Amino acid sequence: MKTIALTVATAALGTDAFADSSLPGMTGTDHVGFTVPSVDEAVTFSQDVIGCNVFYPLGPFSGGDSTWMADHLNVDAKAEIPTMQLVRCGYGANFEIFEYTAPDQDTKLPRNSDIGGHHIAFYTTDMDGAVSYLQDKGIEVLGNPTTMTDGPSAGETWVYFLAPWGMQLELVSYPDGKAYEAEYDERLWDPRP
Repeated sequence: MKTIALTVATAALGTDAFADSSLPGMTGTDHVGFTVPSVDEAVTFSQDVIGCNVFYPLGPFSGGDSTWMADHLNVDAKAEIPTMQLVRCGYGANFEIFEYTAPDQDTKLPRNSDIGGHHIAFYTTDMDGAVSYLQDKGIEVLGNPTTMTDGPSAGETWVYFLAPWGMQLELVSYPDGKAYEAEYDERLWDPRP
C-alpha cells in the first residue's frame, strides 16, 4: 500500500520530483548491506525475531586467482562470499546480508563512535510491547527507551538493542510525528503505516 502511495505521490510531483539531487536519476534507497558471522543465524533472527520476509540467496562468489574482489568490492583479492541473503522488513529498504571469508578479515564489530560505525533502526507502533518482546526473546536491550522532548526530534522515542552476533540495532517510534515537521516543508522518509 505504501509503495502505491509513493508511486502516486511521485507521479503527482512529476519527473522532476528529485531533480535537486546531485546524483542523476536517484529516487531513493534500495538496500543496505551488512556482513555477519553467519548468514543462517542472521536470517533466522531477522525472520523469527524481527519479522522480516526472506527472499532469495545468492552466492558463492570469489575472484578466483584474479583481483576482481579487490577491484570491485574493495576487499582482499582472496576474499570470498560463501553466501548472502536478501530480506525485507516491513516498509523499509531491503537488506543484503553477507557472509565473507577473507585473509585480512576483522571480526571486531565497530561501535557507533568508530569510523564505519553504524546501526539499523526499526520503527514500531508499540515501543513498550516491542521492548518486552525483545527481552522475552533473550535479546539484550541497552537501557530504557529515551523520549526526545526538545529539538527537532522531539516526539521520538528510541532504544538500542543488540543482534545475537553483537550488531547494533534500534527501535524508534514517533506516532505523532517529530517537532522538525513544524519548521520544514520537506519530510524525512517516514516508515509509519
